[in-house]
Amino acid sequence: MQLPASLHISDITFTHFHSHNNYKLSSPILPSLFCSVNMNSARGYRESTPSNLSNSGCNGVCIMSTTWKDEQHPSFINFISSFLDANSYRLNFMPIAPDFIFNCGGLSVAFIFVTNWGSEDTASIFSKIQKLRGQFAHFYVVVTLPTKEQNDSFIRSYFKYGMELGRPTFIPVQDLEMGFEKIVKVSHARGVCKRQDGIAKLRDEREKSVQSMDIYVKVVTSIPGIDNHDANALNQAIGSIEAIAKASKEYILENTDLSTEKAETITRFFRDPKYYLGPKIR
Repeated sequence: MQLPASLHISDITFTHFHSHNNYKLSSPILPSLFCSVNMNSARGYRESTPSNLSNSGCNGVCIMSTTWKDEQHPSFINFISSFLDANSYRLNFMPIAPDFIFNCGGLSVAFIFVTNWGSEDTASIFSKIQKLRGQFAHFYVVVTLPTKEQNDSFIRSYFKYGMELGRPTFIPVQDLEMGFEKIVKVSHARGVCKRQDGIAKLRDEREKSVQSMDIYVKVVTSIPGIDNHDANALNQAIGSIEAIAKASKEYILENTDLSTEKAETITRFFRDPKYYLGPKIR
């Protein structure tokens, strides 16, 4: 795909972040993305020393590619470990195809994290992106673009290799630390949505169960002399209306606290047309 001679900001949609504290999953590319960034704003992580990696955490699991890890400065790996530990994520290293896979709330989110745009083979990067986007339902590409030149180079490559808007979502960032913070935030947001969907489904199932139980009670209490307590006892001990209809008087007496008279009424109700055609559901 050829890059148009005149490219307008509104023509492309990327994910763009304004600061370390706020993020958006999708927004139009902004003018600031085309401006060079003050390199002094990046934190001096390269002066730090690596420490032992943490294996504790309850918010989720972060799996880092061993290949990607070996390509990074040890102090950046140390920052990642500390950041994950502070946010209760467990860090594991495995030979995986993406650079990162996060598992949050039962949902897997995959990432490619390009930390040095321009020095890497762009063709292999986009080939990898094309392959992985079909393997993961939730897939993002984070690209560090601290200068205008790198940003322009990235946009040219984006069109050159025929990327589809939003497939996958690209996240341009100003520095490495910001990039990883956004990875964690996106993963966490996805996990929260997954949990909320699960809670909503459980709520719907509970409402359906309550509605079914209401119908069950109405049907069973339509039998002369059977009240709500009896209906609940029959439901817990015998089960469905069909099972009650097949149960003998002896079985009802053996498994519930219903009286002999009520047990006889129930068995007659389901076997004698004079009974099952007479009562009406209240």
